[in-house]
Order: sequence, then structure tokens, then C-alpha cells
Amino acid sequence: MLASLLNSGTLSLAVISLLASTAAADVFESLPGVPEGWRYSRTPSGKQPLKLNLALTQEGLQGFENALMDMSTPGHPDYGKHFQTHDEMKRMLQPSDQSVKTVRNWLEEAGVKDIQHDADWLTIHTTVEKANDLLDANFQYYVNRNQHVERLRTLEYSLPKEVIPHVNLVSPTTRFGQIRPNRATIHSKSRVADEEFKAACLKSIYNVGDYKPQSDNGNSVAFASYLEQYARYKDLALFEEDLAPYAKGQNFTVIEFHGGLNDQNSQSDSSEANLDLQTIVGISSPVPVTEFSTGGRGQLVPDLDQPDPNNNNNEPYLEFLQNVVKMSHDELPAVISTSYGEDEQSVPEKYARSVCNLYAQLGSRGVSIIFSSGDSGVGAACQTNDGRNATHFPPQFPASCPWVTSVGATTHTSPEKAVYFSSGGFSDLWERPKWQEEAVSKYLENLGNKWSGLFNAKGRAFPDVSAQGQNFAIYEKGQLTRVDGTSASAPAFAGVIALVNDARIQANQTTLGFLNPWLYSEASSVLNDITTGGSTGCDGNGRFSGPQNGGPVVPYASWNATDGWDPVSGLGTPNFAKMVKNIVKSS
Repeated sequence: MLASLLNSGTLSLAVISLLASTAAADVFESLPGVPEGWRYSRTPSGKQPLKLNLALTQEGLQGFENALMDMSTPGHPDYGKHFQTHDEMKRMLQPSDQSVKTVRNWLEEAGVKDIQHDADWLTIHTTVEKANDLLDANFQYYVNRNQHVERLRTLEYSLPKEVIPHVNLVSPTTRFGQIRPNRATIHSKSRVADEEFKAACLKSIYNVGDYKPQSDNGNSVAFASYLEQYARYKDLALFEEDLAPYAKGQNFTVIEFHGGLNDQNSQSDSSEANLDLQTIVGISSPVPVTEFSTGGRGQLVPDLDQPDPNNNNNEPYLEFLQNVVKMSHDELPAVISTSYGEDEQSVPEKYARSVCNLYAQLGSRGVSIIFSSGDSGVGAACQTNDGRNATHFPPQFPASCPWVTSVGATTHTSPEKAVYFSSGGFSDLWERPKWQEEAVSKYLENLGNKWSGLFNAKGRAFPDVSAQGQNFAIYEKGQLTRVDGTSASAPAFAGVIALVNDARIQANQTTLGFLNPWLYSEASSVLNDITTGGSTGCDGNGRFSGPQNGGPVVPYASWNATDGWDPVSGLGTPNFAKMVKNIVKSS
């Protein structure tokens, strides 16, 4: 067929080149079917504009990761020597000239004219028709049954054989996205009960004492907001007046990325953003706090990249990270807390690895990345989505990324106990890092053959640490509200780390950056080990004893808290005074 068309002279050189490259293409990413919770919606016009991001292979990735470990390991000569600028960091992660040339030539020969090059990323602006031809794809609109979110995606795409070694990811393509806030909210009556946690309680539990941080020494802490969640100024003022009078008058800054808003009049739920903000302020005030508001669905403020607000095809994590990682040293917060996640298996591997790599880049800039571990305990729908339908304990992402610090949940005091919904387990994508090998191997040795075959015993284990996650008192739309979830635990831990950074800055030392090598090497000196309680899951029901989900039932499925690391409480909860004594003195 191609030969006859060539002989007839009816094809342009660009089309000939495209067909030839497509004929020699291999499938680069594919899904076994439409992801659970999504369905086909409609076919787009071939003229529909489409922006695609191509992540290029990074030539010095291993050297970069080695450098990150050195600057994150107490006692190493390079400890604390973070990259001061984006350009300094990127010099280690540049793609080779050959990679850039190969990918650009392929795009240009295929007729793509609008190509933008930024370090290890190429961005192209094309149409659905051209993208389908270029990638041997089939872009269609799909809608989420529960959230009524429509996205333009393909279930498969291919790249020419000669291009594949030079590309890590093309996005958005197979990534549908099912991120969710890791919390459940129960609205209480006019006053919260005595057993509910207030900010001052957390400061007491985690041994903050009367420590008073500074507000003007360059230290700051941030939290990420997605899904049209917007923290409220009025709710923060009520929280400070009623529950944290020592923080009265503190406000927060909002930075908006790619369609993110600061909508103080939104009628949507804002409890996740309010929980993050109020928990951080309650612990770390007056350390400055920033909300990063990132668009990724629904309405979009149009720009030249995406002129039509009805065609919002963003990926929240990528859009957020590609902006934050370029911030100047003075702009970057020292801690970023995020309380969102999803099943690791729902995330295309190439996308997950690209996102995780960007979190590593932030760690190299001196930023501590804190993530809630999730609220499904051992797992909710405990079944693989690879066509085998095998029973499996599903890990959570991004909590499973080895370059973030994942936070599980505890409850009660004297002693604290691991709580039933605290997610934990073992990644199916990442091997176990050396810094947690000793702690996790000890746990697995004691576990024996229990749950054998239901998890990847060689995977990166999570959570790393834990913090209180039940019965948090916050203000939401003017009303006192009780909140449960690791969405409370992550900002609580982040608030403590913000205080430790303050102590280091006052001692003329750098911020902590990537935390895990320090935490695992000094756990007994800086954390409170949690040895009672445990998680549940795989009972055929959704999170927080939700409706039946049709998943397989694993009787008595659980991770139990025990001495040392475990997959429900990690290494334990923070002890601020011990942390300061350990890391401010030792560096």
C-alpha cells in the first residue's frame, strides 16, 4: 500500500516520513482497558488542539541520585550542600545532544512545527489528528463516573524504535488520574468534643514545648491543593481565634499554577485545604505558609497553551512539579506537604517514575517532600488491574515514591496507637532503597510467610513515619468540623519539620531536604516508636467502611504495629526536642 502511494506521488515528504517511522514503531505505553471508574464519552474533532510534553532520557540520572544521597546523609562531607539554583541541578540531568537531536528530528520530519525545548522536556502543540498519526494513538474523550471529569486520553501509543531510548514519557496520554484527598470529614455539633485534637495538643504530644520559631529568617512551609480545594482566610481566622490563639493574625500566601485559583467564594468542599493549612499553622506558627493551588480538571483560566477552558487536559502532579522545581532558592519552601494519593497500579509506570524523579529534584534543592500514606489500610479493592485479577495488597502513589517521606496515622495518646485506616505496604514499581533495608528486613523476618504472595516483599516500603490522624478539630465554612485521615498526619509531620528547619537556620545550618536517610539512621533518637494498633482492609468494602467495592476478601488482612519499622506506623511519630538535639548539633 505504502509503495503504491509512493509511486503515485500523492504523498508529501512529511507524510512519507511519518508513515515510515510509524511502520517501524513499537508500543511505548498501553493499558489493558479503560481504567476502572472511567467510560468512553465522545470522539474529539481531529482539529482539536492538543499539547504534549515529552520527557527526555536524562544522561546523568545515576550521578544525580548519588549526589542527592550524599547531601541527604548526615555525616557525609556533602550533607546539606543542596543545589542553590534550578540551572545548577539541571546540569546533572541534561539529556544528551543525541537524544535532543533524535527526538527533534523525528518531530520535525513528521511536520510538527511548534516545538519548545526546556532542559529535559520537549513541549509540542499539535492537533488530535496529527497526534494520532504521530503516536499511532487513538485519542478519545473519557469521563469519570463519580467525579464527572472528562479527559482526552489514549489507551496506547507507540514511538519509532530509534526514538524509544531517548524518551521517558509522553504526557498526557495513558494517565487518566484518580487522585483523591486522604481524609473523611464528619461535621459535628456547635462544639467539638473533648477527645478531639486541637493544635496545642499536637505541640504537646510531639514535644515542641515553648519553642518559638522566627517568621523572617527565610524559612517557610507549603501545602499542595488540587481538585478545586481552596483554603479559606475566614476559616483560618476562626481557627486561630478559637483553637490556636498563639497564632492569631497569621495569614497565608497563595501561588496559582496552570489554572489553579484562590476562590474564596467557592461552594465546593474546602476541608482538605483547610485541614492542611490549619494543622500546619497550629504547629509551626509564625513560620510563613504557602498554598500551591494547581488546576488539573474543570474550569481553566485560558492562555495560549490551552485557549479553550473546556479542553483541560492537565496532569496535576506534572503541572505542579514543573513549575515548583524552577523556583528560585528564595522562593522555594523548605517543606511541601501533600495529602492526596491513589492506587499505584492506576498510574502508568513511566508517568509515576517521571513524577517521582521530579520530587527527587526538589529534595536536591533542600525541600522536604511530605505525603500522606493513604486511608485504605492494607487496601480497599485488593485486586490487580493487569488482566489477571489477582488478589493483591495495593500500594499507594506517590507515597510509594522513594524520594518522598510518607506519613501514616496514629490515634490516642499515652500511648499512641496505629489507626485502622493508615495505609502502608510495599511498592510494585520501586525496589527497596538501601537506607531502609535494615529496618524493613527485620520486620519481614518477623512476619515470616504471613500474607506471602499478596505483596512485593522486595519493594520500597511505606509509610516512613506517622503522626496523629484522627479527630482533628478544624473550621470549614465557618463551622467546627471533625476530620480523620492521613491528610491530617502529613501536615502535622510537616509542621514539626518546619520547626526543625527553623532551629537549623538559627544555627546557621541548611534546611533538611530529603529526610529519609536521616530518619532511618537515627529513628530511635528522633522518633517515638509505635508498637500497638494496626491497619485493616481487603474486606470487600471501600475506605472508611464504605460501600462494597466488589474486590476479593482477605480474612483478617492487617499490618500490625510492632517494635521498629512497620507498614502501618512506619518508624514512629516525631519528637521535636529530640530531633533538634540530634540534627542541629550533629551537622
